[in-house]
Amino acid sequence: MVKNEQLKEKQLFPVGEANVAYQDFFVGQSYLSMLVNEPDVNVGVGNVTFEPGCRNNWHIHHAGYQILLVTGGEGWYQEEGKAAQHLVPGDVIVTKDGIKHWHGATKDSWFSHVAITAGTPEWLEAVSNALYDAL
Repeated sequence: MVKNEQLKEKQLFPVGEANVAYQDFFVGQSYLSMLVNEPDVNVGVGNVTFEPGCRNNWHIHHAGYQILLVTGGEGWYQEEGKAAQHLVPGDVIVTKDGIKHWHGATKDSWFSHVAITAGTPEWLEAVSNALYDAL
């Protein structure tokens, strides 16, 4: 059974198009809707929606940070060397500069969050199936 399937069509913010620009940094399908597109604002704000089982690669934000505002479904967030955190709507994650981490949907649920990002991301290796399947 797939939980929170309504997120693929209707949620607080637009689901957006298939996340083609970043597809090389995800396992599975995600969707992106940029919510702030102001050239003089140096913070990106986007709604990211993950299909069940989708997650992004390990990554680090340099000279910045990332704030995740969970708006729908169920997901995971993990920093290197720490246990994964189960995420549900209303959760807020703050990732500070230089912290290696990943985030994505649970195996059986759609997941969405608003990502507020400053700085430059460094995309790293994919989250292994062994690590993900053990959650």
